[in-house]
This record gives sequence, structure tokens and C-alpha cells, in this order.
Amino acid sequence: MRTYVITGGTDGMGKGLGLHLLRRGDRVIAIASGTAKGEAFLREAIAIGAGERAVFLRADLSTLTGMWDTLARVTALVSTADGLVFGAQRFRPRREVTEDGIEFTFALHYLSRFVLGHGLADALECADTPVILNICGPGGFPGRIHWDDLTLRENYTGTRAAMQASRANDLLGIAFPQRYPHARTRYVLYNPMMVRTAMADPLPTPQRILTKAAGFVFGRSVGRSVPPIARLLDEPPADPVTAFRLRTRLPLTRKDFDPDNAIRLDTLTTELLRR
Repeated sequence: MRTYVITGGTDGMGKGLGLHLLRRGDRVIAIASGTAKGEAFLREAIAIGAGERAVFLRADLSTLTGMWDTLARVTALVSTADGLVFGAQRFRPRREVTEDGIEFTFALHYLSRFVLGHGLADALECADTPVILNICGPGGFPGRIHWDDLTLRENYTGTRAAMQASRANDLLGIAFPQRYPHARTRYVLYNPMMVRTAMADPLPTPQRILTKAAGFVFGRSVGRSVPPIARLLDEPPADPVTAFRLRTRLPLTRKDFDPDNAIRLDTLTTELLRR
């Protein structure tokens, strides 16, 4: 029995992956902010005979308190984690600032992954074939890091925030083996492309209708999107860090994966957390 920790684990792909892993006999710790969906996830786990292997942790991963509390609760539950899957994200059409003074998307979509990934590094190293799988956007829509304005005080749009978080996660993966050069943990950046989930729900009505229509026509179902992720968890690539767009492996020579920028962002993030 393997143990997997999944953020955003009670909805969309996170939930689909969690139930997939439970069905085959693994243990799943699903982390999410909504109690109702968490309880529904546990009911489904019971229905498939996996209730004793399913755990739901309610957490607000947009706040530093929530991140550190979640890390403490996970490490209290397990000493070994075979896989850590990052799926928590939520689109914000208008700029929001957390209680820590950090822009919401940057906090949830990037900073929580930084904190949990590094915080669970020791537990991962205790596993046989440990892997971090970061569901983000390598090779997807263009975006950039706004080095002088990481919290996007100027010219905020939800799309700009989401794209910056995607590029930040690219660099997070690149920096991981530089921090842990002798680690056995493999870091996989994974872009599932368009999947029919509830991601579009926070959008204004016209955009929501168009996005959902596009998802219906061009998107993949959660059921079709889960198996490629499960395969990467079972057989992670040999290289310390890799990036995929669906089944296509992306060269890490692209500018989005610049190692100097990865160290730069790692340093800025560490300083932000110290403050």
C-alpha cells in the first residue's frame, strides 16, 4: 500500500486521481478547503470499500498559517509519502490579497506548493520511488514572472496571475534538485491541457459560458485525464525533473525552465517566507 498526498483532492482531477488510487488499494490524504466536498469524497471512498484508507484534511492553502498547519498535520499522520500531487488552484478574476498580504493566486497556486514540497521532502525520501507531481501548465499558454511586482499590484488580471503562477511552478520544479542534489525524489511538471472541471466557475457569466462550452467540445474528461498521471506516479522518469504536456515530454532548454531564474525565484520565495 502506497500513500499519496493530494492538494485539491476533493474535486476535479484531484478527486478523480484520489479515487483511482483508492480503488487499487493505496492510501490517500486529500487536502481541500471545502467541508462539503471533503465529506462527499469520504462517502465515495466508503462506497468503494476504501473508507479506512481515505483521509480528508480541511485546509486554507492560500494562507501561510494554513500551509504550515497542513504540513504539521500531514507529518503527524505519515512518516513516509510515496507521492505528493499538487492540484489546488482557483481562478480569481479580481485581485484578492490574503491575510498575509500576498496575492491570492500566487499564494495558493505557487507558494503552498513551495512550502509543502520542501516540508515533505524527508517523508518522500523514505519511500521506494518517491515523486512530486505538480499539475500546472508547462508548455501551455505564455506567461512570465513579474519580478518587480510578484503580487501584481499593477495591471492585475486573473489570466496574468494564473500564467505567472504557472511559470513560477516551472521554476519550482527546476530548483528542487538544485536544493536536493542527492535526492531520490523525482519532480514532474505536468500539463493536462483542457479538462472538464469546475475551474471556470468563478469567471464572469459570459466567459464562464464560453469556457465551459470550449471544455465540452475540446476538453478531456477527468476519467481520461487520470490514467496518464497515475502512470507517472507509478513509473516516474529517471531524470530529477521532467515536464510533460499530456504525453509529450518537453525539453528543459526552453526559457521557462531557466535554472538561473529558478534560483532567483527560490531565493525570493525563501526571503518572503522569512518576512
